Amino acid sequence: MKLPRRKFLDLAAGAVALPVVARVARAQAYPTRPVRLIVCFAAGGPSDITARLIGQWLSERLGQSFIIENRPGGGGNLATEMVVRARPDGYTLLEATSTNAWNVALYHNLSFDFIRDLAPVAGVCRYAGVLVVNPSVPAETVPEFIVYAKASPGKINMGSGGAGTPSHLYGELFKKMTGVDLVHVPYRGGGPAVIDLLSGQLQVFFGTVSVSIDHIRSGKLRALGVTTSTRMDVLPDVPPMSDFVPGYEASGWEGIVAPKDIPPEIIDTLNKEINAALVDANFKSRLANLGVEPFANSPVEFSNFIVDYTEKWGKVIQAAGIKAE
Repeated sequence: MKLPRRKFLDLAAGAVALPVVARVARAQAYPTRPVRLIVCFAAGGPSDITARLIGQWLSERLGQSFIIENRPGGGGNLATEMVVRARPDGYTLLEATSTNAWNVALYHNLSFDFIRDLAPVAGVCRYAGVLVVNPSVPAETVPEFIVYAKASPGKINMGSGGAGTPSHLYGELFKKMTGVDLVHVPYRGGGPAVIDLLSGQLQVFFGTVSVSIDHIRSGKLRALGVTTSTRMDVLPDVPPMSDFVPGYEASGWEGIVAPKDIPPEIIDTLNKEINAALVDANFKSRLANLGVEPFANSPVEFSNFIVDYTEKWGKVIQAAGIKAE
């Protein structure tokens, strides 16, 4: 998948010919009224909770309310289009997620271009997955599971929260990199999939840590590996899958983006304050309680990451023939 990297980086860099005095004055003035932070999903979900945390922080730091608006629908595309069409004045922002990057390959009739039409502001957090199996599966490690799966092609059920969800994509990447044949069984959400995993109707699930961790700790599910490239503090005894499948890495993310022509000084103001949150001990603790880790970066670094991430997962989606439900 070829993406306009240069254009995206230019948006992040924000190279515009404005007088220095005018730019400083405008940065000092922002914000002068409440800011809307649009969330692609319903209230109460992970993205909503993270958005409310960062919104509260920004409200306290910048002296204006950051109001969370939930606009679910269309796999996140309705909210994204709303922000794309908004005035680029810094008063309408999007809590973007890895779903937005996946949608580039999942949907072929979008009225906007996620890379071209939105400017990266700041990353907020990243979250990992974990490969878990029902205890009946005779595998204690990732290598043992690979051997078991290759000996039973097409007979092992891999649940997911639905086509194109993290649990599906993380599993497809694993299949692609190891050559195992797992049968994908989509559900309407990760919760129902975990219920069937617990009962033994499913054998394997690439769930988010937050969904699986209580069952792992209770011994009802067996964790074989985390999808990040390093161990996680919340699961210190579970090795990274990359220890056994070199190059394997899968994680989701959230961050703030804005309409493409937002003034660069407003991007700088927001990026500075968001990054301040991500090194604050109390804020980091609140993220840890959600099973996620800080994802601090500059606008240019964030744009680089988004482009690379979109390319990587676009290839996985295309190779697996995944389509939006």
